[in-house]
Amino acid sequence: MAEDDAQERKRGTGARLVYDRLRDEILNLTLQPGEPIDEISLADRLSMSRTPIREALVRLAGDGLVTLLPNRSTVVSQIDFPNLHHFFDALTLMYRVTTRLAAQFHDDADLVEIRAREDAFARAVGAGDTAAMIELNRDFHVAIAEAGRNPYYLQLFSRLLDEGRRILRLYYYPTFEPRLPHPYVQEHEAIIAAIAARDTALCDRLAKDHADKIVLQIQQMMTRDLRQEIAL
Repeated sequence: MAEDDAQERKRGTGARLVYDRLRDEILNLTLQPGEPIDEISLADRLSMSRTPIREALVRLAGDGLVTLLPNRSTVVSQIDFPNLHHFFDALTLMYRVTTRLAAQFHDDADLVEIRAREDAFARAVGAGDTAAMIELNRDFHVAIAEAGRNPYYLQLFSRLLDEGRRILRLYYYPTFEPRLPHPYVQEHEAIIAAIAARDTALCDRLAKDHADKIVLQIQQMMTRDLRQEIAL
């Protein structure tokens, strides 16, 4: 019995390792949308059996990051560009809802964590580290959602932010120019102040403005790239 428990824990650890590795590679676009994931090659690369790999792929499929095909092959999920407006609507709503809830339900420890994540984001901006900015911006807003005390909103917002990381990699941060004070840093700091003051109406307005600017910039850069592709 003890040996079975140990094997189960080891298998769970292996699946977690595969999940974390693939998730990072997908979100960082090391694995591109539509790229196949070969279980045999992955097992060789990670030196483990296919069982934990299959478990990790099922979990990634639940996150919407991979697609399990009927012939048992797996590909990285495509970004659903035709329906991206639905994504933007949901993202903006979650910015607003989670920030409002954080104003209502946060405690002192939450504020410490939110400020620490914003400090890390600001340092990445100053260093011009775009990869870190993408990840730390996500962590900042997840910390706000955690302070809101609603696990359903937290799960949905985390998934939306992760999908946003792939989009930002494609369209926004490749053209980023590091400078301080950066508008996003200033907006984050204003949001933190509103949360600390428990001003839900101000949180709602600031979060909406923040989300609207991000969405607009991405839309503008997508349009620019499309124009370049069809230039004669």
